Amino acid sequence: MLKAGIFQSNGAGLKPVERLANLEEAIADQQLDLVVCPELFMSGYNVGSQLHELAETADGPFAQRVAELAQQAGTAICYGYPERDGETVYNSALVVSAAGHVLANHRKLAIPPGFEQNFFASGDQLTHFELGGIKCALVICYDVEFPETIRAACTAGAEIIIIPTALGTQWDQVAHRVVPARAFENGCYALYANHAGGEGDITYAGASCIVGPDGRDVARAAEEPQLVTATLEAARVAAARQRLPYLSDLVALRAKLA
Repeated sequence: MLKAGIFQSNGAGLKPVERLANLEEAIADQQLDLVVCPELFMSGYNVGSQLHELAETADGPFAQRVAELAQQAGTAICYGYPERDGETVYNSALVVSAAGHVLANHRKLAIPPGFEQNFFASGDQLTHFELGGIKCALVICYDVEFPETIRAACTAGAEIIIIPTALGTQWDQVAHRVVPARAFENGCYALYANHAGGEGDITYAGASCIVGPDGRDVARAAEEPQLVTATLEAARVAAARQRLPYLSDLVALRAKLA
């Protein structure tokens, strides 16, 4: 079992160090195994040129401070950040273990229409890691809106899908319908971590959620900044996949559709 939390933060106008201080306050004494922060948590999402100005490597100063907080709080931390790799910048998410070690670094695969295409290169592979004996996959925002992405992750063994996002109110159906569908059709947990409040011309939808392998909410935030938590059980994944064996039945179905 894992006790997981989603930190739905309102970081508009804040410096990276202030964002981290808010996270530290939110998770104090929560005894979490994992906390997930939104897409581009470190820099802010709709911040224009700051996406490149604040970009850093996967072992940069902010990552080191997150590692210190992870050790202090005794929890793994997932957060989004602009990752610099030479002259290239990616929209990435990093997972740091409770011991302060990097478990995974995912570069967003699908870059949506809009300003992101002016700032980020796209990643080229799925990202998997294990936490507490449970297999996890890490994707970012638009990645989850393709059924193929999550199907591939779960076919490869993922039981939990972690999804930092920056979802505006005009796309709230993703949080309320698409993410639960992905969990249901793959028999997996989905941890969807959004921002709250507003940033520039974007009003965030909030609605961060932890969805069970039956497609039903285990925990869901409203619109305001908050921490939501839930206990994740591998047995629930196994039970869901036994009851509705979509992943195993897919092999025969694909043969018929070929």
